[in-house]
Amino acid sequence: NNNSSKCMSCFFEECTETAEWLLNRTKICPVLAIICGSGLGGLADKLEESVTFNYEDIPRFPTSTVPGHAGKLIFGRLMGHDCVCMQGRFHFYEGYSIHTVSYPVRVFSLLGVKTLIVTNAAGGLNASYNVGDIMIIKDHINMPGFSGQNPLCGPNDERFGVRFPCMSDAYDSELKSKLRGAAEAMGVAHFIREGVYCMLAGPSYETIAECKLLQKLGADAVGMSTVPEVLVARHCGLRVLGLSLITNKVITDYDSEEKANHEEVLRTTQRQTKLLQDLVCKFLTV
Repeated sequence: NNNSSKCMSCFFEECTETAEWLLNRTKICPVLAIICGSGLGGLADKLEESVTFNYEDIPRFPTSTVPGHAGKLIFGRLMGHDCVCMQGRFHFYEGYSIHTVSYPVRVFSLLGVKTLIVTNAAGGLNASYNVGDIMIIKDHINMPGFSGQNPLCGPNDERFGVRFPCMSDAYDSELKSKLRGAAEAMGVAHFIREGVYCMLAGPSYETIAECKLLQKLGADAVGMSTVPEVLVARHCGLRVLGLSLITNKVITDYDSEEKANHEEVLRTTQRQTKLLQDLVCKFLTV
């Protein structure tokens, strides 16, 4: 399913085929899409009147291969909003093309989605961040994009969006403000940060030298996802709210005995996942 080599017109038809297949099988017409990061799929369990599709059953849909990513697309209602939720996402490091990673977002736009909430588990680069903090993404650094890995590369199809989309306003300021209001109303504002997310291709964790470089570049958190989905969402005209759960602090000391590992990420996520779920639900009522 490497879409990068296909003509863009065929790509639009494929996305339309997927969208129509889904719409024919659910009464929900989603205006909101949520992409759940590592271990954060519990949010989808809160959906009412839900209809669940396994990724492998959906025409032309990729499948998830990473522990902590269930591989289900769930339609339903969340706090009164018609919603579609991805329980598990796709990553460049799984061997997918950057176009395939962001394929679901194209489908969401054709389903009628107007707003995307994208969540991830990330390593904290900012020394003032604590494990368990939730970072509102205010901007991103697209490292794979520097080497030409951008899901908007190739011929542009105007039916999706313009050739040169603006990215200075990628993360919606009104949605960020609403999220902060929700955190204050819940009394958890002390967990909330706002910063710059940096995407690396992965799957290896960062070296100490790489972490120091990213800190100098102004990155506050680092992960292996999110940016391709945001680029495509903005290309399609969707509003975006990005949230990073800080699951570990990156190692910048050569004498440290600590090592980054996925088990720690999932453990921290398990501990704070209820807070993130409650926060998103509160956000939808503010």
